[in-house]
Formats: sequence, structure tokens, C-alpha cells
Amino acid sequence: MPKYIHQLSKWPDFTWNHDAILPFLVNVRHKQGRLKGYMEVLGFALRNETTLQTLTLDVLKSSEIEGEILNPDQVRSSIARRLGMDIAGLITSDRNVEGVVELMLDATQKYNKPLDEDRLFGWHSALFPAGRSGMYKITVGNWRNNKSGPMQVVSGAMGKERIHYEAPQSDRLKKEMKLFLKWFNSKNTIDPVLKSAIAHLWFITIHPFDDGNGRIARAIADMQLAKADGDQQRFYSMSAQIRLERKAYYDILEKIQKGSLDITEWLLWFLKCLDNALSATDQVLKRVVSKTKFWDKNIQTVINERQRLLINKLFDGFDGKLTSSKWAKIAKCSADTALRDIQDLINKNILKKETAGGRSTSYVLKRE
Repeated sequence: MPKYIHQLSKWPDFTWNHDAILPFLVNVRHKQGRLKGYMEVLGFALRNETTLQTLTLDVLKSSEIEGEILNPDQVRSSIARRLGMDIAGLITSDRNVEGVVELMLDATQKYNKPLDEDRLFGWHSALFPAGRSGMYKITVGNWRNNKSGPMQVVSGAMGKERIHYEAPQSDRLKKEMKLFLKWFNSKNTIDPVLKSAIAHLWFITIHPFDDGNGRIARAIADMQLAKADGDQQRFYSMSAQIRLERKAYYDILEKIQKGSLDITEWLLWFLKCLDNALSATDQVLKRVVSKTKFWDKNIQTVINERQRLLINKLFDGFDGKLTSSKWAKIAKCSADTALRDIQDLINKNILKKETAGGRSTSYVLKRE
């Protein structure tokens, strides 16, 4: 008896209960339209800032899902440079960061360009510029060859491993990917949001690469969501929401991949996750609008570059508490200069000391 859906005789003829998913699909499409309409009246600068924040989240959280932690400032700087955005505090980015950013931007900014084998190989090469996944040498820019055995998704300590999933044999990959790409590039009657969900599941089930399949599957889903929105600018992050629901994400994938070709449950989970991602955008928008209003209000205020850098970091979501020592480290200045910068902003009614006690005094933006 087949253990995985790719072993079923009718694979990949997916089916689903249209009536069950329709209310959730209608709700998501309504939220997408409402969000796009709202963004269109915000103005160019606010849309750009929201796109920058959203794409930064996408890159960071898609990597975090796989246990890889990237530097947020490097990711933000890389995206801003590639999109031609003039922002303060740009820094150089590591090669691996540049690769992940290149993948995400190619998927979302060129969403109408056909997805083919060569493009996927380019994405994979960008993810693994050194030809290695951690310490291990892998096949890069080509389908896996299974020389070291079948491709398996495994967890647990050595000797107590649990196999969650085993992908198709490598000799099937050319045929499998040809079928997938033909479907993905074709114009069909499937709603574009549902197509995003199906593409995500289909690709990750084929698991065509030695590593990076999850990140590429999510990039393909984002590419299709950009098609659904008809817009290069991104205002919500599916990967950020999947990161929050990571356990449920892996659980539903395993359940579906060991089940039948009826993927109703996966589509429902995907639509609910997307719904949550669209709702979470409200928080990003609040930060962006608040940041823009602050700089508009303080356009005549004398603020040096170190202060500007740290104020922007606080608006963008500072990791932990801002202390004078962190200020000095980030701004690359002495402790005395950091304290003078901070005191100056307190005097200008921009910063305030946090009321919570502790060993080190910390500071936050003074909200109106």
C-alpha cells in the first residue's frame, strides 16, 4: 500500500471540496482587495516603506522556519539597494544574505516571468553560493541525485530518528518537474490564491533539491500571490505567519503527504494562515505610518546621523531593549557620545527612559 501521496496511481490529480473552502477564499480575496485599495491612497513613500518591511520579514522568517537566522540590517540593506531605495544606515551584506534576497526579489518582482528549470537552478545556486549546506557539500543548481540514499525529512537524535516524509526517487525528478512547471505556467481556471497553495504543496512534495526546498516552495507561493495581487509591491508576509505557525505547518504537510489526493485540509490551513498574514499587516502599517508622521513632524529638528539610525531602528522593531551601550555599538561611537545623543533626544521630547527597572537604563520612543 502506498505510504506517500506521490506513490498514488492518480498523482498529482489533486481534488478538494470547493464548498468547504469557498467562504475562506472569498474572505481572503476580500481582504486582499481592501488592503490593496488602502495602500493605493497612502502615497508612494509609504508604499515603498511597507514593501521594504514586508520583503525583509519574508526573507528573515522564511529562513527562520528552516532554523537559519539572518542579520535583519543586512537583509533590509540588500533589499533597499536592489530596489533603488534611498534609506539611512545601509550596510554591506554577506553573500548568503544577498542570495536569499536575490531569490525573493526575482520571485516577487518578476512574477509574470515564466518559471522554468533554469530559473529554479539559479534560485538554488543563489541560496547556496558556497556549494554547501552547513558543513556538507550538496548538489547545487541541479536536481538531487540521491547518491547518499533517498531524500528524507527526518527529526530526532541519531539512532532515534523519525522519518516524517520520503520524497520521490531522483530518477523521477525530470518528469515530475516538467509536469509541475507546465501546470504552474499555464493559464487555468483555478483561483490564483488556491494555485499558490497547490504550488507550495506540490513543489515541496516533489522535494527536487538536496536542500532549500522549503524556502523555494515559499518563494513560488509568494510569486503566485504576487500574480493574484497583480502587484510587485508586497504588503503582507506569508512566511512571517508560517513562522508563527511553524509546528502546525509541518504537521499539516506531513498529514497531507501521507494521506490521499484530497487536499481540502491543506487548502483550508493555507487560507486561514493567509488570512492571519493579511490581518497582521495592520501592525506593519501602523509602524510605517507612525514612522512617516514622526519624520514629517521633525523635518526641521536637528538630528544627527547616529540618532537618525537608532530612531529608525526603534520604529522598525528593535531587538531587545535600547541601552547606551547598544547605542554605542550600533552607532560605532564612544559611550560618552552615545549618552550625549540619548540625552539630546530626551531633551527634544523624542526619547524617554523606560519605567521598568533593571541593571541598565533603557530608552524607548516617546509616543504621543
